[in-house]
Amino acid sequence: MASNNNPFDYNKYQTTNEEKLELYRNILLPRMIEEKMILLLRQNRISKWFSGIGQEAISVGSTMAMLKDEYILPMHRNLGVFTSRNMPLKRLFSQFQGKANGYTKGRDRSFHFGSIEDRIIGMISHLGPQLSIANGLSLAKKLNSENKGTLVFTGDGGTSEGEFHEALNLAAVWKLPVIFLVENNGYGLSTPSSEQFAMKDFVSKGPGYGIKAQKIDGNNILEVYETVKKIMSSMRKNPEPFLLECITFRMRGHEESSGTKYIPQELFDEWAKKDPVVNYEKYLLENNIITQDSINRIRQEFSAYIDEAVDSAFEEPVITVDSSNEYADVYKPSPHITITPQTDQKSEKRFIEAISDGLYQAMEQDKRIILMGQDIAEYGGAFKVTQGFLEKFGRDRVRNTPIIESGAIGAALGLAIEGFKPIVEMQFSDFVTCGFNQIVNNLAKLNYRWGQNADVLIRMPTGAGVGAGPFHSQSTEGWFFQTPGLKLVYPSNPTDAKGLLVASINEVNPVLYFEHKALYRSIKEEIYDNIYSTEIGKGNYIKHGNTASIITYGLGVHWAKEIVERNNLDIEIVDLRTLLPFDKDIIEETIKKTNRVLLLQEDTFTGGVMAELSAYITENLFDYLDAPVVRVGSLDTPVPFATELEANFLASARLEEKLNFLLNY
Repeated sequence: MASNNNPFDYNKYQTTNEEKLELYRNILLPRMIEEKMILLLRQNRISKWFSGIGQEAISVGSTMAMLKDEYILPMHRNLGVFTSRNMPLKRLFSQFQGKANGYTKGRDRSFHFGSIEDRIIGMISHLGPQLSIANGLSLAKKLNSENKGTLVFTGDGGTSEGEFHEALNLAAVWKLPVIFLVENNGYGLSTPSSEQFAMKDFVSKGPGYGIKAQKIDGNNILEVYETVKKIMSSMRKNPEPFLLECITFRMRGHEESSGTKYIPQELFDEWAKKDPVVNYEKYLLENNIITQDSINRIRQEFSAYIDEAVDSAFEEPVITVDSSNEYADVYKPSPHITITPQTDQKSEKRFIEAISDGLYQAMEQDKRIILMGQDIAEYGGAFKVTQGFLEKFGRDRVRNTPIIESGAIGAALGLAIEGFKPIVEMQFSDFVTCGFNQIVNNLAKLNYRWGQNADVLIRMPTGAGVGAGPFHSQSTEGWFFQTPGLKLVYPSNPTDAKGLLVASINEVNPVLYFEHKALYRSIKEEIYDNIYSTEIGKGNYIKHGNTASIITYGLGVHWAKEIVERNNLDIEIVDLRTLLPFDKDIIEETIKKTNRVLLLQEDTFTGGVMAELSAYITENLFDYLDAPVVRVGSLDTPVPFATELEANFLASARLEEKLNFLLNY
């Protein structure tokens, strides 16, 4: 029973006095840091702070229950996770202040970072993606038979995101050792729980996913500590996910400037009586586990430690701006790994067979490769690229996923962080919209933000010309073309399809690999039987000529070849092969030679890759042009279904007219 002046019955737990004292030190430190940050805010010395006051028991108790080498994925109210992992306070304050010594070199704020050394993967502002990453980290541990679990945080408001469902469902299906910890503080910013969800509590969600669930008092540090410790002990022996709801309350605003006027005062009065630090300290004193003198000494020690870290951050100079340094960290250095075929033996292969061939051979050589996607196992994928792979490589490496995109990409990122090479298949590139956030905000930015590899490869069956209508025929490369940190690869023939795929697998940056569906079974050529690689970022001459240049990629290469050969034209055809980054050298070379250029894309006319190339050529190569840059694209409409409408939609319908204009200018 709790004592008259303490709402928590700490005596019922088996935690040793030594553990209790360690927990006290770890819960006191983040509270004192929080108090310092609020003081600095009032002094206008810092600009923003997301307070976790009132919720420290969850962060500290759960972190202390984990093994030091088990991953934790915290949120922006989990300072106690970082301090309990003994991360250097000077560097943390540099991070908070946006200084160069911070974990993100001033490129991000607060807890939007991670540290592999400390087994912490930080959040991004878009709530939810960390839940799926936790799945990938846990899958890696399971595949390596390491008997380790993972802990991932979310707020009650964040559970409204679709990623929550995708992550819990996947973890349940794959029996992954993950604790999904919901910090239920009653509000998502200003929106109360009654406007977030209709169920009584999160425990009721567990059975729906087929996983165990439990609700505990998140302000009782010993209850949090012992509960997480028990769950993790079981999870390491019998891998399976667990949904843990921790009831708590946020005593400050969502962030300090937002205030708390939307919260009834009686809630603050009620929860102030359940302060996790004050009540725990009172218990330790009343039970002679600690003395007031010891508390005073610890507070003095922490105060000096905090002040030193704060002073160090303020004394750190303002960041020296150097654009070259900024560009240098967009991509992780990834020298091309040249793989030459061991023999000259060749066989005729269709485009789709070349892709399957390269994937199969790469998996034979590299056991780190894990395939993930919908229907890729027994069924062999929507287009049968992975047919027979399950029988060869087994279910651990050829993994059907539920109908998810974001959850699969997030899990792939977790695998990549742990040293695997995940390859995710989109059934159609159109469906990648459901995973857009993970790609553009996690994969693309991770190396720039805190130097973490995100070498996930996503295969993207794309393009029109097959009568599949508006949702299975879009050219999606333009959506990602303006996102720094991604590499976009788009082969046009079987030789490049295999070589570029192998190079994409060896790439240490995230790659979107576009495969045109209309080319899958319509073209074939002799390619090397053995594995080989083709360098990413290098264009290729399909045909040399003198009167003009057509720069294109994908299906556009075949449209260009057809019209040039049919009319016996002396025109140079350049296949970009890689769209991001594109090969500026080959563009400059061909334009200086022919002085006329037509830019051809299957994507809709407005925007896209060729609009940017047109701007680049106009700004940098204008003096070499004898005619305007001519662009050809598809109609600015959705992709229609009917054969006649689709033929009219495609850029090929206007190619000859535009080419004649260029040649006759």
